[in-house]
Amino acid sequence: MNESTIAAIATPPGVGAVSLIRVSGSRAKEIADLVFRGRFGGGISKPRRQTFGDIIDPGTQEAIDEVLVTFFPGPHSFTGEDTVEIACHGGIAVTEEVLQSVLKQGAEPAEPGEFSQRAFLNGRIDLTQAEAIMDLISAKTGLAARAAQKQLSGSLGDELEEIRKDLTGLAAHLEAWIDFPEEDIDPESESALVERFDSILASIGKLLNTADQGRFLREG
Repeated sequence: MNESTIAAIATPPGVGAVSLIRVSGSRAKEIADLVFRGRFGGGISKPRRQTFGDIIDPGTQEAIDEVLVTFFPGPHSFTGEDTVEIACHGGIAVTEEVLQSVLKQGAEPAEPGEFSQRAFLNGRIDLTQAEAIMDLISAKTGLAARAAQKQLSGSLGDELEEIRKDLTGLAAHLEAWIDFPEEDIDPESESALVERFDSILASIGKLLNTADQGRFLREG
């Protein structure tokens, strides 16, 4: 969906054992190969396998940090694009240097939420799952995390899709009957149509009744 290749630090700012830099786009592997030197020779190994080596400063060709690099080819990645994840040491300065080495090779800084946006645009997740990602990240209790994880698995999206299909099918039946009366399309009885509408409304009402619970889990 996008021509550009983006990169960003995917872990919180601060000092820790490990930081993660994510690169996504058509040039992700090409850029990673330009800045990565395998400790045992060569570049990145097979997809979805970590490769140990060093990130190199493009200007001085000196090692910035020893890292583990993993390549996820599209469309079977989180964003649906070629994606590279670089796990480096978690210092503030070294993490920024690793990111800058990637940006110097042509990657663009990712906007907030842009990885999730690309996953949505590329059909990897729906809007309910994109929303669940933020809920899961910001969850402060185990119950909130489990609720977000359930939504992230696609449960809410699946229920909404079933409702959409029911409404579409009902509308198609009515429109065909109205537009092509000469075809002798047998309209359903009024009671049957009302029953179908009531069933759809009940499904929507059931989902709406969970809204307050979801709000309590998110906001306390």
